[in-house]
Amino acid sequence: MNYSLKILAVSKQDIKEIALWYGGKQSNLEKKFINAVKKEVSIIHKNPFLYQIRYDDVRIAFTATFPYSIHFTIYQTTIVIKAVYHTSRNSKIWVNQD
Repeated sequence: MNYSLKILAVSKQDIKEIALWYGGKQSNLEKKFINAVKKEVSIIHKNPFLYQIRYDDVRIAFTATFPYSIHFTIYQTTIVIKAVYHTSRNSKIWVNQD
C-alpha cells in the first residue's frame, strides 16, 4: 500500500533545532543528523509496520547514529510524523502536550 507522508510543523522545527545544535558542536554533524533522520523517515514511509505500537497509536523509530526517536502514527493512508525526541527525555511530557 502507498502511504502519503505528513511531517507536522512542530516536528520540522524539532529537526531544524536539533540539527543546528549539532552544527554548533561540529560543522559536519548538522548534515549527518539531517541525513540520519531522512534515512529513517524513508524506511518508515516504505514500510511503517516495521515498527511496533509503543503507546496509544504511536509507533517509534530510532535513528541509527544519533540518540533520537521519531514518533509517528498511521491514519488510513497517511503517515504522520508527530515528534522527534531525544531518547533520554520522558516521552510522557510530549504525549501530554498532544
